[in-house]
Amino acid sequence: MTGGRSSVIAGSARPLVAAVRADRRAGRSRIVRVSVVLAVAVVVVAAVSLTLGAASVAPLDVLAALVGRADRLTSFVILDLRLPRLVAGALVGACLGLSGALIQSVARNPLASPDIIGITAGASATGSIALIWFGLTGLALSGIVLAGTLAAAAVIYALAWRRGVSGYRFVLIGIGIAAFCGGIVSYVLTRGDISDVQQALVWITGSLNSVDPSALLVLAVGTVVLVPCALAVGRPLGALSLGDDLAAGLGVRPEPTRLAVVAVAVALAAIAVAVAGPVSFVAFLAAPIARRLVGRGSLALVPSALLGALILVVSDIAAQFAIPGVVLPVGVVTGIVGAPYLLWLLARTNSVGRGG
Repeated sequence: MTGGRSSVIAGSARPLVAAVRADRRAGRSRIVRVSVVLAVAVVVVAAVSLTLGAASVAPLDVLAALVGRADRLTSFVILDLRLPRLVAGALVGACLGLSGALIQSVARNPLASPDIIGITAGASATGSIALIWFGLTGLALSGIVLAGTLAAAAVIYALAWRRGVSGYRFVLIGIGIAAFCGGIVSYVLTRGDISDVQQALVWITGSLNSVDPSALLVLAVGTVVLVPCALAVGRPLGALSLGDDLAAGLGVRPEPTRLAVVAVAVALAAIAVAVAGPVSFVAFLAAPIARRLVGRGSLALVPSALLGALILVVSDIAAQFAIPGVVLPVGVVTGIVGAPYLLWLLARTNSVGRGG
């Protein structure tokens, strides 16, 4: 009797299992399609950006420069001036988008992005001190900023720990740390020399106007190392979104998983900020848009990275050419785009009474 009942239960469960598998295949297929479209968009926008500037270059000449068959002037304009800026923008955007997706997923809160919860604010504080008080630039500045970003994240995580990390506690403590770091930045700016303050303000806003080659190399190597790590630590987040008890039942250790995800996300944000400064709202925008494209139930790490790259490259084009004769820091454009979304999200959160 028991064996017959078990076979009946197993038989009735097969359609449900098949439906779940089909849904997962459809979700993965949609993620792949969205990722391909976004990758093509990034390539197209990147190609367009290389043709734009005071010395416009035809697309065929850009291709010739990339394969080493252009004249010396064209090669200089493309390879030495425009390509490093483009690569830096794409890598910084990808790192920030991926970092925002990881932190928002582990905290289960759309406000939990590095630029909202104080992680990049720590970079702003250490970077402004290094620039104004010690005159550091280039790779030395990147190293100090990297250390400051990691230190801010460690403080936020430690203060948010109460036998585990709650998403709202993580966000609120991060906002408090951001306010504290903002006060440090304001004090340093008021006590510095005017020329140093001008340079620091451009960096604090987020800029690709002067990309250090050594820092760009560190960013490229860090991206190659950290992106696979992010994809690996992001796998258990689907189970973790079901709750700690269910995740533990599925073999996922909640707190070590959260710590690993936060560590990788912070490292991604740190290497990005070390090159371009604390560019605002890229990490905040990329993941929610990616989730809407692939479906709300999906983690969408790869689409988030591609969207981050696309947002920053497009924003940098606007920063260079929106106002003739004026090259703005890219953070000005991302701030103009991201601030209305933040206000909309806060208004929506207040109306529905929840954070996501």
